[in-house]
Amino acid sequence: MNLTHHFLIAMPAMADPNFARSLIYLAEHNDDGALGIIVNRPIDMTLKGLFDRVEVPMETPRFADLPVYFGGPVQTDRGFVLHRPAGEWQSSLKVNEQIALTSSKDVLHAIGSDGKPEEVIITLGYSGWSAGQLEDELAQNAWLTVQADPEIIFREAPEDRLAAAMHLLGVDFANLSEVAGHA
Repeated sequence: MNLTHHFLIAMPAMADPNFARSLIYLAEHNDDGALGIIVNRPIDMTLKGLFDRVEVPMETPRFADLPVYFGGPVQTDRGFVLHRPAGEWQSSLKVNEQIALTSSKDVLHAIGSDGKPEEVIITLGYSGWSAGQLEDELAQNAWLTVQADPEIIFREAPEDRLAAAMHLLGVDFANLSEVAGHA
């Protein structure tokens, strides 16, 4: 099973407050584990505020008021940029031909000065699973999965992303039961 470029949708019974009502974009999933970022949990910080904090000039007004997101509970002091187009950066995980997850500062400088890449979500922290851990959680019905749609990530408002991902499955989040079963 390879869930790279898929959404993980937290089931209603998710007890971990880090992941309750979260939509995670999986940038990598292989035999060694999985890595993703939560794309629907903005925090009380703008890109301008983050750029000021890390001393990167923000000369692109269209990005200044975008929110920074809580990407997950791992390395919350480190920034991650999910972006389209993928481009070439110092430290990028290329998800596919369109999308990459970059953790190097060169992408921040480009965003601040050139407004490139055009579509970005910047998080503090990421979500990670060791080998077999995500598969165990899936077997326990902690998550729903669906092929990711970049339009949901980059075009929907943060508060609408979870419902939009659920819609890809033909399911309304309000109709999900907190009790899981197996057939």
